Parts: sequence; structure tokens; C-alpha cells
Amino acid sequence: MNDADTGIDLDERDRAVLNGFQGGFPTVERPFEPAARALRERGIEVSADELVERVRRLDDEGTLSRFGALIDAEAIGGTATLVAMHADEAEFDAVADQVNAHREVAHNYEREHPYLNMWFVVSVADEDEVERVLAGIEDETGEETYNLPKEREFRVEAKFLLDGPISDGDLDLSDLGPDVEPSSRGSLTPAERDLVVELQGGLPITATPYRDVADALGADVEWVVSTVKRFVLEGKVRRVGVVPNHYALGYTENGMTVWNVPDDLVAEVGPAIAELDFVTHCYQRPRHEGVWPYNFFAMTHGRSEAESQRRVEQVRERMTEFFDVDEDDWDTLFSTRILKKTGIRMAERAAANTDDATAER
Repeated sequence: MNDADTGIDLDERDRAVLNGFQGGFPTVERPFEPAARALRERGIEVSADELVERVRRLDDEGTLSRFGALIDAEAIGGTATLVAMHADEAEFDAVADQVNAHREVAHNYEREHPYLNMWFVVSVADEDEVERVLAGIEDETGEETYNLPKEREFRVEAKFLLDGPISDGDLDLSDLGPDVEPSSRGSLTPAERDLVVELQGGLPITATPYRDVADALGADVEWVVSTVKRFVLEGKVRRVGVVPNHYALGYTENGMTVWNVPDDLVAEVGPAIAELDFVTHCYQRPRHEGVWPYNFFAMTHGRSEAESQRRVEQVRERMTEFFDVDEDDWDTLFSTRILKKTGIRMAERAAANTDDATAER
């Protein structure tokens, strides 16, 4: 099936895999067996071996960004913050190069805004390093930076569903696996740090991915499986499954909607906006007086400009249930160019939060 929502050839089983396993993949030594069984129970005939080959093909073709554990970097250690700045059109690319040269800058996007047209994420192992990085960028570019750290999180669930089987994305097998108890420890052991580093690029797409990880670490597979399962319960891993390349699936419209929500209403507005299934990220962030009046961010994705505009309008309609929304109370910043996208430096953040490192501090 090749249709308007993807522009690529995906048959019914491809779509079932993409919809069904964006989260909640089994945490057992041979996870593709119960995963295939669950698909067959939904009317999708596929064997475990066929499922492995199908996920591998989707990954090889670029339909997936990866397969594996989606790690919550903040829960692992360190911090990340969103930063906005202005760059003159004539010097924009040169300024972008200066910003991107900082290894702490993980993502950088050009966005549609009359002034704040460059938006990037700074990821560091030590929160105190943010100020140093931003001071360096300001000195080099001559532009002021506006730090917008997350103050409250209401939703982070970037699922990109397609027309086809399991279109609600409700196939959750995360309960499968060993019985484990969450730990109250905030830091990592050296073995857990090594596991995080091994997991960050994805799981091997084989019949026994956790055993392959264990072999790479020289660890017992039972420990790997139980630790990943515990990480899910603790929030260090948001979910295990396929991670789609949303651009490949046709979700090319990336709209960051921003809102000036009365401070006393944020706690009510946040969960209501987070309920909208097309909102993938939803946060409270600080305002910057005279430059940035918005304190609430809701990220939407669409497969066309029209679909994206409809979704933005749905966010606005939900907002009006809580307060009178004037035109000056909101905006949508669409991304026009990816300037840098290297991912979070998980190894450094995990290392800084490992027992031996924290003991030294």
C-alpha cells in the first residue's frame, strides 16, 4: 500500500508492526515470539522469524530510526534545556555553524518566527554547564540567548500512527518479563551505566536482542532483561519498541504551538492538552519579559499543512475551554530546516551520574 500518508510502500503487516510496537515491546529473552503471537491474535499472520526480518527491513530502509529502548535522558542524569535566539538572515548559516560547533548542542532547528528563528537543545552532564555553554555562544555570535528549561512536563509520547491494523497503537506487552521492583536509587551502578550506553543506539534486531546485549557487556542475560524491565518501571526507559522515522512516515509538518496561559491555570490546562493524541510533547517553560510572552508549549505533527493546521486549531479550541484566548496569546512556530540533530550525549550524562563519579563529587 502506497498512499498519501507515507509516500512509501508499506503492506498491512508493516503497518501493524509500526502501529502496534511503538511502545510496549516484551522484555523477555526472545521478545519476537510473544510479539508475533500478539499480532496473530489481532488477525495479522506472522511468525517470530518473519517479524524479525520485517523489523530489520524497515530499519534498513530508513522507515525506522531504530529499534529498542527509548531512554529518558533526564532520568539517567544531567540535564537538557531548550534555547531560543535570533540570527540575521544574511548571517544565519554562519551563526548556525558557530552554535552547532558546540558539542553540547544536540538538536538545532530553524523555525518561523519574526525574531527568535533559531531553536536548539543544550545537553550537559552537569546543570551548571548550561550557563557556560550559553555564555560561549553569546560571545561568539554576538546574539543573546533565551534559556527555556522545562518547568513541568505533561506529556512526552511521540507516537506516529498510520491507517491500517492496530491504528490505536494499543498493543502493549510491557507487562511481560520478570517480576521486578523499582529502586529508589537516583544514581547508576557502573554496570547500569554500561548498559545504558549499550542501549542508546538501539537493540540488535535478532531473535535474541537482550542476549546479544548481554554478550557485548559480558553480563548475564537475566540481569539485562530484569534491569531493562526495572528501568521501564523507574522511568529511565520510557518504552521499548520500534522508533519510526516520522519524516519517512509522512509526518513532515512539525508545529511548535506556544501559549500565554494564566499561571494559575497551567496545572489544569496541561493535562487537558496532553489528552489530545496528536500532541507529542507538552511542557510549561518560563517567559522572557519583552521578548517571549509564552509559558506553555505543545508540539504537534501532521502529514500535510492542512492536517497540521487542523490540529493546531484543535489545541486552540481546547484552550478556550479554560480562558479567553486572544490572538496575541498564542503562536505556532513551524520548523523550516534541521540545522543539527546528533542526539543526546548519553554516555557522558550516565557517567556523571554513576556511583563512583557521584561519590567523588
